[in-house]
Amino acid sequence: MNNDDIRKEVVALIRSVAPEVEESDLASSRPLREQVDLDSMDWLKVILAVHEKLHVDIPEADYGKLRSLDDWVSYLCRRLA
Repeated sequence: MNNDDIRKEVVALIRSVAPEVEESDLASSRPLREQVDLDSMDWLKVILAVHEKLHVDIPEADYGKLRSLDDWVSYLCRRLA
């Protein structure tokens, strides 16, 4: 998977939890939780959806590293390599 594929997948998984989210409205470098109305349970659902779809284990210690869409893409690129 390349960066664009990962970005699209992450956005799709966010939209599976928050269908009102439009990809065009997301700024890549801004924290997602400031842009998308996700409570902590919804955020955990996104993390679990990424785990299930991409088969990437995301330890709780890494949750804080996954703030922006850019952070997600970078993190998953490293983990999927």
